[in-house]
Amino acid sequence: MLMVGLTGGIGSGKSAVAARLAQWGAVVVDADRVAREVVAPGTEGLAEIVTAFSDRVLGPDGALDRAALGSVVFADEAGRRCLEAIVHPRVRARTAELVAAAPPDAVVVNDVPLLVESGLVPTYHLVVVVQTAMSIRLERLARDRGMDLAEARRRIAAQVDDVRRRAAADALLTNDGTRDELRSAVDALWADRLLPYEANLRARRAAPLPLPELAEADPTWPEQYERLAARIYRAVTPADLRIDHIGATAVPDLVAADVIDIQLTVPHLGDADGPLAELLAEAGFPRLPETGRDTPRTPSDPSPERLHGSADPARPARLHVRAAGSPGWRYALLTRDYLRAHPDRRAAHLTWRSERAVEAPAGGMAGAEGSPWFDAERPRIERWAGRTGWRP
Repeated sequence: MLMVGLTGGIGSGKSAVAARLAQWGAVVVDADRVAREVVAPGTEGLAEIVTAFSDRVLGPDGALDRAALGSVVFADEAGRRCLEAIVHPRVRARTAELVAAAPPDAVVVNDVPLLVESGLVPTYHLVVVVQTAMSIRLERLARDRGMDLAEARRRIAAQVDDVRRRAAADALLTNDGTRDELRSAVDALWADRLLPYEANLRARRAAPLPLPELAEADPTWPEQYERLAARIYRAVTPADLRIDHIGATAVPDLVAADVIDIQLTVPHLGDADGPLAELLAEAGFPRLPETGRDTPRTPSDPSPERLHGSADPARPARLHVRAAGSPGWRYALLTRDYLRAHPDRRAAHLTWRSERAVEAPAGGMAGAEGSPWFDAERPRIERWAGRTGWRP
């Protein structure tokens, strides 16, 4: 099933997004609701809290008085950690139960206010962030929750800022307009991305790559790589495998096709088969039907690889699984570092690619490691590696 993390700052409208996704059939797991459930009257969770903090945290009806508990732990780091040790494992266990009960073809949306703060981003196939202007959030908190301005600002300041949330977002929904506009954005996300992603994930099928058209350098490519790499790393853990951003999108200011190339290093190519391939597929990176073969500009010494794609239809990616020390593995890292170190050669490569695109705009433009330009550049690259003592 497709696991989606949904988050946003207080007052952003995240709950409206969750409700709309539920209308479309998503299985929504509300972290706040689960957190209340595991400390409801009569639960072991509430009994542990009373043991730790006394019955002063209970209301007249015997239920947890959250305001009273908050006043106890707000400025007490040890108390906060004690509370988290009681509540968080129970929330995780109950969440796991709800997810396990979902249909195998479900889109499961975990609504988590502190998703970024808790370091949970890599645990989802996709993270959706709802972002809203500060002035609108303050207005909503006053209107819908009766908060005064000072309290609303304090609540907002206690959460991670919008910059960090945006860095974690695979999909960003801006909720500065009307409710209808938000619903339209959610509907498009559901139809164009979530449903196809789930179908691809279940079928162990990569989404088709776009036409290899050149795009202006995107300053968020490194952030996008980091999110993908974190999911891959989590998928292969406990194996501590090297992961690198390679290809044109790994080079600053380089015009490139909008495809993130990632290299996963294994000790031996045989390690890429079997359980590892299935773990990657579960994480959203299924094996492509054929076994790819590199030809790192040394035709007499071809270097095999295992090539995976991305099941996410909106984030094209190629995952190259290569053995440490193999020619293709080395050359991918060397060409990246060479281009990073030589802005003038980046410009020369761009000129070549642009001329080639004019000649064959619909043709299959070769990747950064497999073009005739690099055939001619190879001696210069190797001389640079020798002169600088470059190592992978």
